[in-house]
Amino acid sequence: TTGSPSNSDSSTAVESMEDNPDGGCHIYRNGYYKTDISIVEGILEVNIIQMTSIQMTESQAENSLVDFVVTCQGSLPTDVCTVVSDPTCQVSKSVVCDPVIVTDECLLTVRRAFEEPGTYCINVTLGDDTSQALASALISVNGGEST
Repeated sequence: TTGSPSNSDSSTAVESMEDNPDGGCHIYRNGYYKTDISIVEGILEVNIIQMTSIQMTESQAENSLVDFVVTCQGSLPTDVCTVVSDPTCQVSKSVVCDPVIVTDECLLTVRRAFEEPGTYCINVTLGDDTSQALASALISVNGGEST
């Protein structure tokens, strides 16, 4: 079909449709179109720069707590998710997401509990409204100590 655009531009817009063998159809549009594009920087890079075991009293020793110090480049995140998996990073054991408030420099500490000693794969994902970035680490938790 051929028709005129709805604006006052004197150019004509051509739209054609054709069936194709896979059962769908393709729409081809020729003419002049205008739109606005916003380019956002996004979160470019995430790094886990430090892992520290939190010392607890014997009565609290059922879970090992580990603090992960995380940095990023690019825009500032609004949420952080951690996925704790088996050592192959294939079978997820837990997923925790939290909102974060980062004001001027992307440096935050994420505290996570590990129920039993062992080796774990941890994925830390920082996100905002337009992007996500991921860092992974293999951690060994030995009843209050981690490496």
